[in-house]
Amino acid sequence: MTQLSQDPTAPGFVQDPYPFYARACAAGPLVRWEEYGAIAATTAEAVTAILKDRRFGREAPPFEVPGHLGAFYGVEAHSLLELDPPRHTRLRGLILRAFTTARVEALRPALEATAHELIDAFPAGPFDLLPAFGAPLPVLTIARLLGFDDAVAPDLLAWSNAMVRMYQPARSRADEEAANAAAGAFSAFIRSEIASRRGKTGDDLLSALIAAHDEADRLTEPELISTVILLLNAGHEATVHTIGNGVKTLLETGSAAHRPVPVEEILRFDPPLHVFARWAREEVTVFGHTFAPGDRVDCLLASAGRDPAMVPDPNRFDPGRAAKHASFGGGLHFCVGAPLARLELEIALTALLDRCPGLRLTEPPVYADVYHFHGLERLMVEV
Repeated sequence: MTQLSQDPTAPGFVQDPYPFYARACAAGPLVRWEEYGAIAATTAEAVTAILKDRRFGREAPPFEVPGHLGAFYGVEAHSLLELDPPRHTRLRGLILRAFTTARVEALRPALEATAHELIDAFPAGPFDLLPAFGAPLPVLTIARLLGFDDAVAPDLLAWSNAMVRMYQPARSRADEEAANAAAGAFSAFIRSEIASRRGKTGDDLLSALIAAHDEADRLTEPELISTVILLLNAGHEATVHTIGNGVKTLLETGSAAHRPVPVEEILRFDPPLHVFARWAREEVTVFGHTFAPGDRVDCLLASAGRDPAMVPDPNRFDPGRAAKHASFGGGLHFCVGAPLARLELEIALTALLDRCPGLRLTEPPVYADVYHFHGLERLMVEV
């Protein structure tokens, strides 16, 4: 098996990781990524197979939780994203019972109105599209979906930003302490919301989740808190990055006028999440390598999207392509929020590009050092 070295915080990689993925993909379906200390699945075939293989799971081997991270890992311990069957099966079923297609589709009018309100407030002259449009749209959407007042959106955004720093290889002790404090504050806020709504009827998602909590087969309060935090953190972070990456790509490739907006090709070409880890639940041999129980494999979602075996001319953005990708994961952990993400991206990008046909970049976009996420630090534009 080929061993490859690539610092995920190196400036060249941060701005363009795709040459490394091409090298990794060409080296074989599995490679050893030295800096990550694990084997990485690189090809579309390998990534898809491992994501769907139930001999691999999300539950990491037991470890001692550091004292300064008790609140953060207290949330993680009940997160759908970090669990395997049978608990994952039960929890996902309860969440899907509340997070219905009808509830997501019912957000369309409010999403469209929010997008146009944000566009109406664009300043004259160059401005950063991310804080003006990319960041507020998804956090307001999820807040309204859960039935929270718009006024709490800045707190939700701050807590989310602090917590997701934990998933980055370059995090510091200060990042960890901020994430732990955010987890504690976020949990306390949701706990108070649950207490204020119990016994009341409501059409929002939190009320629906509370109703599931109160039935015989129910979400416990810690599970409910972790679920709400996951919906905000995963949904917001990924959507912000996809809006930014998508606008950048559409403008740079001259594809802004294409309709419908090519959401799936955007997700294939420059997705928001690049790595998703799995752990072997038993001894398992795949693609010529035997994993022992507890061994980790990192599925390189973005590498799979650029695999020439799956997509012809993969480094070319083609808005007319019927794109295939693994950007929402796969198998048991396929993203529960995928329908909402697709709706948000369709509405946000269509509204933005229809309302601002002269939208242009005013300086080269800069990616942030936030791997294993992949998103812009700023996106300076002018309408």
